[in-house]
Amino acid sequence: MTTLVVCLDRTDDVGRKTGLRSPIVGWEAVRALVTDIGLSDPEDSGVNTLLETLRVAQDLRDSDEEAIVAVVSGDRESMVSADRAVARQLDDLIVDHEPDSAVVVIDSAEDERLVPIVESRVQVDSVDRVVVRQARDIESTYYLLKQFLADEELRQTILIPLGLTLLVFPMLAAVRSPAEAAAAITTVIGLFLLYKGFSVDEIMTGVAHKVRESLYSGQVSVVTYVAAAGLTLVGLFAGVLGVSSLEDPQGVVVPATQFAFDAVPWLAMAGLTASAGRLLDEAISEEPIRSSYLNLPFLVVAVGLVVRGFSAYFLEQQGVIEPVAVPAIELGVLSVDPFVITAGERLALFVLTAIVLSLVGARIAASMSGTRGGDATSSSEGVTDGGPETAGETVMIDDSTAETDDQRDDGPD
Repeated sequence: MTTLVVCLDRTDDVGRKTGLRSPIVGWEAVRALVTDIGLSDPEDSGVNTLLETLRVAQDLRDSDEEAIVAVVSGDRESMVSADRAVARQLDDLIVDHEPDSAVVVIDSAEDERLVPIVESRVQVDSVDRVVVRQARDIESTYYLLKQFLADEELRQTILIPLGLTLLVFPMLAAVRSPAEAAAAITTVIGLFLLYKGFSVDEIMTGVAHKVRESLYSGQVSVVTYVAAAGLTLVGLFAGVLGVSSLEDPQGVVVPATQFAFDAVPWLAMAGLTASAGRLLDEAISEEPIRSSYLNLPFLVVAVGLVVRGFSAYFLEQQGVIEPVAVPAIELGVLSVDPFVITAGERLALFVLTAIVLSLVGARIAASMSGTRGGDATSSSEGVTDGGPETAGETVMIDDSTAETDDQRDDGPD
């Protein structure tokens, strides 16, 4: 059984310090390499790694196994080129010596990344990591910091906010009090954490991508969305004006109800405009119209009626608005005396109208959704079924078979 005891050096410390090209194969060659590296840099942990490689090979030979000692180094240009160089050298060693298994000796977590390359080419029985006791914690901390600083996303997410905090806090503490500075910094950090937690950046990127696609494709919904945004602003402004017109607002309930009462009609029109644009896009496209888009305009109006009705009920109960007075109506022989709609009657009328609208929308959506797909399905079924034609062919075959049987029966007569 032949075992390849290979020492991995991803950053090519051997070539940089000794000028030798890897792979370096053989007991004597590796032992001489220990002396060369030790004289070049006595503090290098690679000396211990090479000595461990020789020790493992000696133990295998003492067990009557054939051991091949080799040192494989990478490249200093980039990590990809280093890994490819190690892979090429391993292929050459396997072709020349045909080992049955391998023992990998490394001295750092960075060299440990080469282990999968070895495993993909030969069976690995053991991975021996050599760490100098005095430098273990320092090396691990250094490697983690190096890996952290190499990640651009982590740098931007952690280092930049931390640096801004360390810069802004002394300025705020000098201008204001330290307590106010700490409160401001804590608020900003909390907003930043919420921003990253809810993935606001990804949501904004997705919205911008959809808007760009809509503009390039010429969808009608782009115009209706802009109109809906304008109507929303008008509704918010109307709500603010309604709240400001209150003579003596008490508490929060009455101003909030007044805001909803004045803003809901405009907000409902905004939702109706946006849903109508989306429905037009569905109607223009070749895809079947989905029921959700058909039902959405009715649902928006129904919700607006319910909110408007409840807000009017509370405002009328508080005496902010007057009851609805219906004047006398005369239509030919039919005449209606003037009457007043109470708050409860108005609320019931709004809720009943909303329910009727939602039912009408659901009915229309159920009857009209997927009409194109249904027509296509029915037409395709008519083409592929072919029941009468196939049945006719079967009858003809049966008749001919029956006639043939009759002729055979009449033959001997």
